[in-house]
Amino acid sequence: MPRVEAGPTPARSSVSLIARIVASAVAFRVVSAVFALLCNLVFPLDQPEQFPSVFGPFRAFWDPFTRYDGGWYYQIARNGYHFVAGGPSVGVGKPGKLAYFPVYPILMRWAGRLFGTSPADVYFGGILVSWLAFVLAMVVLFKLALLDVEDDERAERAVYLAAIFPFAFFFGVVYTEAVFLLFVLAAFYLFRTRWWILGGVFGALATATRVNGILILPALAWIAWRRAEPNTSDRLRAGVGLALVACGIGAYSIYTYVLAGNPFEWALAIRRWGYYPGGTPWMGLVRLVRELATHPLAFLTSQHNAPYDALNGLTGLLFVAAIPLVWWRLGAAYGLYMLANLWLPLSSGQYEGMGRYCAVLFPFFILVSGIKWRGGYVAIIAVSALLYTLCLALFTTIHPIF
Repeated sequence: MPRVEAGPTPARSSVSLIARIVASAVAFRVVSAVFALLCNLVFPLDQPEQFPSVFGPFRAFWDPFTRYDGGWYYQIARNGYHFVAGGPSVGVGKPGKLAYFPVYPILMRWAGRLFGTSPADVYFGGILVSWLAFVLAMVVLFKLALLDVEDDERAERAVYLAAIFPFAFFFGVVYTEAVFLLFVLAAFYLFRTRWWILGGVFGALATATRVNGILILPALAWIAWRRAEPNTSDRLRAGVGLALVACGIGAYSIYTYVLAGNPFEWALAIRRWGYYPGGTPWMGLVRLVRELATHPLAFLTSQHNAPYDALNGLTGLLFVAAIPLVWWRLGAAYGLYMLANLWLPLSSGQYEGMGRYCAVLFPFFILVSGIKWRGGYVAIIAVSALLYTLCLALFTTIHPIF
């Protein structure tokens, strides 16, 4: 009787898939960095550098990692927070640095010490943190998607869709996106697998990383309500996990109270940047659609920021339209997560930053990964790749896409 070769064990298959995801994530970050270098060398900058370069003769490669908010995270990581009533809260010349939550600059400072003590080493720490968080986030996204999709292939699709999303270049620069996504994914995965306390710890890290981190709480509360075992012990652990989620923003609020005398000084700092959430969330999108429907060319050419507003606003509109499908196909928890995290920026009436806010809305990518028509999936990847290169080039050359 001929011997039948055994196929790979599930464990080995899983290890092989995860290794491929890790390798692909690292390779994608390297390719993106090289492309940004070419853009920095070939195309003129739209505006002067906001922050003095600390990279010396190698600045053409490293400077694209440090655009816009990267400079403020650098200042916090290097110098800490400083509060002056009615004025700057760190550095000089700009109000409201307490709007930047502390986990990312803390990690940036610690990682920077691995390279040395020079100013450039702080930036290197930020790049290391972002790249490592991105790789880990892609692995956790794969594991989380497996809870909802039919097979490994579709779970892997969700990873590639998230990585090639037009605004996913923020995952590789000195911004909070990759770290925030990692913490949010870990919190959701651990809550869905009923590791309540550890999930609460990651939730706390998320709420201490970005101001909108606290908006994961309704979704996690829904998961806890639906999945906790009907016994006192498991329900108590779920409740403790939920309480821990709020501890991140709570701890930062205590810190701002000690520093500034107001636990919500970070909220006032956000207003000093010109953001006023709490308005009617759909008005900005209605205005954008009207402009593009009635006189698109005049709108896109009459204002410097109009093309970037259109990219951000249409991305937000796409994700808003996907909420009912996410709710129907993936459940209320994911629908609540997307709804809350779209409501906050849209209620400010601005389009600025919508693309990167959407980049961390992972349920969208899990939803799209379920498309059964392979040609449709390939078309989405192709269009995303084209827009990704465009957005990365614009960001690298300091156009207002942030």
